[in-house]
Amino acid sequence: MDLVLSQLLDGVSIGSVLLLAATGLAIVFGLMGVINLAHGELMMIGAYVTFVVQNLFRPLGEGLFQLYYPVALVAAFLVTAVVGVVLEKTLIRQLYGRPLETLLATWGVSLILIQLVRSVSLAMTLGVALTVVVGLLVPRFIPAGIKRKAFFPYLRGVIWIAASAAGLALINGVSGVRFLSSPWFGPRNIDVTAPKWLSGSWGNIGGIELPGIRIFIIILSAVLLAAVAWFLSKSVWGLRIRSVTQNREMSNCLGIPTDSVDSITFGLGSGLAGVAGCAIALLGSVGPNLGASYIVSCFMVIVLGGVGNLVGTVIASMLLGIIQSIIGSGSLLIAFPDMPGAARAVVEFFATTSMSLVLIFIFIIAFLQFRPSGMFPQKGRSVEA
Repeated sequence: MDLVLSQLLDGVSIGSVLLLAATGLAIVFGLMGVINLAHGELMMIGAYVTFVVQNLFRPLGEGLFQLYYPVALVAAFLVTAVVGVVLEKTLIRQLYGRPLETLLATWGVSLILIQLVRSVSLAMTLGVALTVVVGLLVPRFIPAGIKRKAFFPYLRGVIWIAASAAGLALINGVSGVRFLSSPWFGPRNIDVTAPKWLSGSWGNIGGIELPGIRIFIIILSAVLLAAVAWFLSKSVWGLRIRSVTQNREMSNCLGIPTDSVDSITFGLGSGLAGVAGCAIALLGSVGPNLGASYIVSCFMVIVLGGVGNLVGTVIASMLLGIIQSIIGSGSLLIAFPDMPGAARAVVEFFATTSMSLVLIFIFIIAFLQFRPSGMFPQKGRSVEA
């Protein structure tokens, strides 16, 4: 029984990881109606930010190195939030109300981000920075009369094409310099070292060891969820986000900057994905495909819990984490060796990580036959539309 309780604790920690990963996705979809297939890659960026911060702190000595992880959490949130805001301003904003195009566009962005991490170098960074700066700044200097013309959207597209050409030219121009063209990360997985205060056990309760990393992730998820709930219900911008969710036109008439609300909402969801990536970096190797292994589970959480509902996200993530841990680890076979033969055969069949996901898929399909909208009904702009 101790083994089952230990796996139950692991399941809660896995559910906390899913909660961290799915919360941002739920906020973006619930409040904006956007399905972001690049959400997993934002988690990957958060994990790589953790790796970079770790390497920056390592030469400072053992004492300061133990403090790198809180800095990495903040840095991961800020970097991915900025990436999310740039993504919203340059791409997502043009596709509101067009779910199929949004799906395809964000899927393309996810592929670009994966390849970017594999081959990113200082030369590529300079080229991308030049492209973004030119693409964002040049339209601001165009006279207002031209901006009102019907051909202005096409002109803006031409500006972005020219900005991309300038960025590519810069990358090609410095590609001969090895220092500038060498990739930072490459396709191989890299490891993040947990600080000592997270390693090992934080004690035991009733003979069950409390692994520091998993307990920290559970606490981090709880604090993060409480902070998100406070932000959405108490802060000025949180109230504006909820107002725009209820009625965009009326909010716009009342002077609420809806464009800024959209950017902040997408930035918040992206920042939460970065924090999730920072937490995941403690559990295993970090690689370009890290996000792909979590995005399916995130969508399962969203579908089961109810699209865009934070309470449903919490319950669904914990439920899926516990099922995956207890069934997938095979601990039931050890805890109950005398179970009937038929039950034992079923448990043995699903007693792997991949097969436990299959069991979860079956469970979700069966559940949706009775509650097609998930445990909690959808609320948000997409419903009103």
